[in-house]
Amino acid sequence: MAKAVLTISSKNYGAWALRGWLMARLAGLDFTEHIVSPDDPAMKAEMLLLSSSMLVPSLQHNGIKVWDTLAIGEYLHEIKPKAQLLPADAKARAHCRAICGEMHSGFSALRAALPMNLKAHFPKFKVWSRAQADIDRIVEIWTDCLNTYGGPYLFGKAPCIADAMYAPVVTRFLTYDVNLDKASAGYCSRIMALPAMQEWIDAAAAEPDEIDELDAEF
Repeated sequence: MAKAVLTISSKNYGAWALRGWLMARLAGLDFTEHIVSPDDPAMKAEMLLLSSSMLVPSLQHNGIKVWDTLAIGEYLHEIKPKAQLLPADAKARAHCRAICGEMHSGFSALRAALPMNLKAHFPKFKVWSRAQADIDRIVEIWTDCLNTYGGPYLFGKAPCIADAMYAPVVTRFLTYDVNLDKASAGYCSRIMALPAMQEWIDAAAAEPDEIDELDAEF
């Protein structure tokens, strides 16, 4: 059986790529990476939100191609149910899907004001009001989940699709020195300590120091 292929681009800037890649790691999927160069015109257009081509992330597995991060997560849940990427309980599963959907379609102010950049650090970064409203809503989601399901991850003892969806936000909060309550800061530390996250961060550190025009969500 051919190994799955996950198409991604920059690990330093690639928020959506990180989400799909982390889901695949959490699922235990055996896959290889196909890296699309940020210099590719179609890739750059997508990175800068000028195209809806959805080049990354994209998963090919057993003759099936699936793109869009949420679709990849649902597919991985179907083929790797023992990984429990979605909670077993129906109520928790619906809750998980809802907050993943909110991340997928919302928080545009946060994306614009605090683009993912793993190698950067901006101490005492001034967050404008609309982005702060997004931050406040994310902290509200995290607090609710951690209190409801007991932590240490959003839906209990093991990381799931929701944690993958919010992982790039964790990196943003660290990059831009966002002030967080103790519980949210602890959650960020747990996500950053995941072996898969450390693998991704190490790879991001090996990329060129600057890629022109890519301080944008993609």
